[in-house]
Amino acid sequence: MTSEPIVHVRGARRRYGTFEAVRGVDLDVHRGELVALLGTNGAGKTSFVELVEGLAPSDGGTVRVLGHDPYRERRQIVGSLGIMLQSAGFSGDLTVIETARTWAGTLSRSRPVDVVLDAVNLVHRADVRVASLSGGEKRRLDLALATMGDPEVLFLDEPTTGLDPESRRATWRLVQGLLAAGTTVLLTTHYLEEAEELADRIAIMQAGRIVRSGSVADIVAAEPARVELVVRNAAGRPVVPTVGDLPSLEGVVGVPEIDRVGRLRLRTTSLQDDLFTLLQWADARQLRLDDLDARSASLEQAFLAMDGAGSGAHTDDTTEVAA
Repeated sequence: MTSEPIVHVRGARRRYGTFEAVRGVDLDVHRGELVALLGTNGAGKTSFVELVEGLAPSDGGTVRVLGHDPYRERRQIVGSLGIMLQSAGFSGDLTVIETARTWAGTLSRSRPVDVVLDAVNLVHRADVRVASLSGGEKRRLDLALATMGDPEVLFLDEPTTGLDPESRRATWRLVQGLLAAGTTVLLTTHYLEEAEELADRIAIMQAGRIVRSGSVADIVAAEPARVELVVRNAAGRPVVPTVGDLPSLEGVVGVPEIDRVGRLRLRTTSLQDDLFTLLQWADARQLRLDDLDARSASLEQAFLAMDGAGSGAHTDDTTEVAA
């Protein structure tokens, strides 16, 4: 993209005493683009997003949103931002409609309250007190208020946590509609499927740094594909070949695994070529390759591989895997 980025970050740092939660992060987000920020708990995602939202000052580097420092020049851009925190903390004593109207009154511009509530399927709960809402309904209210001002830039911090699958997909459709209208979105999520569905680009954080970024295809390209099959003879009985019996496979990573019933598991960077070689090998020996499962790498596989590779690099970060 050649346009100036809406979010522009270079060398951003954030410290809590002697602990550095954000360690020199670079990130650009362009107009109408959704960038998903992934990472294990403790990777620094929320600490970083709070810098970009203007909720905290950076301890180093440059952070710009719509050309302004979002913390020191917040007045210039606050009317163009929508922010959905992990927990909004709205008063439980107010009803949904009262909360929405109160929030609308704080905005320089506001979409109609009934339209916003309808978009998140809360019209039928308009007269219910916020304290009586389910966890998923509260998240939908948070989203409604974050988008009420028709923001130019929208920050979504774990927006679908606690939502049922139907509500999650309805939220995705709402976000996709905003993107189509030109809204720029920075999303943090623990749902890899959500990132795959929504993101133009993904940035993976680990120990306060972005360790890989790009499209889903870019990120998974470096990971090997997986092949699993059972070897049988013409009579249907399992055949247990040794590794030495197998043909030469140019893309195999590591040593193929063969269990006692003839189930072969391998990883390869040349899926098509190695599958063709295996089929030729089986045909020449009158063998069958049953239960064949061959698939390219997934985002989950790439994410877990990076987490495993970096889990011992720092002892001051949580390594719980985002699921």
